Amino acid sequence: MKTMENNKKITVLGIGNLLYSDEGVGIHILPLLEEQLSHYENVEVLEGSTDGMRLLGTIEETDYLIIIDAIHAGKDAGTIITLVDDEIPAYFGVKMSIHQLGFQEVLSAAKIRETCPKHMIMFGIQPASLELGLQLSHIVQAQLPQLAEKVVQQVKKWCEAS
Repeated sequence: MKTMENNKKITVLGIGNLLYSDEGVGIHILPLLEEQLSHYENVEVLEGSTDGMRLLGTIEETDYLIIIDAIHAGKDAGTIITLVDDEIPAYFGVKMSIHQLGFQEVLSAAKIRETCPKHMIMFGIQPASLELGLQLSHIVQAQLPQLAEKVVQQVKKWCEAS
């Protein structure tokens, strides 16, 4: 088992909605990450789905946070997007309803409470489809191995730096 010194906790959080094809990318990638990160004692891989404010405690209790979601950044479909620390609130994940509380609001609450993790990175993919459906589009599905590799490399980087 590999671990970081001082037992720093890394949380990998997949968020999104499985009912709207590519909006579920953060959830679809989790089994792959659970397998690839299973040998790290201090890494927790969690499904956040569309839990909104219920994720606040999860965020506040970790030292290093990786968020995975569909990110609408106006890029070509399938583009992998990386946002670091303060860049994260500048972009919105895909909201399926004007009433949905987004992850951005959760991060804002943690910042107000001064409990935000010191190190955060968000990985996402520009969606190709947000149609009603349980499967990812082919273009987004094809990007999952590359996205998983980025997450694994970030975990290794954080583990080696401590």
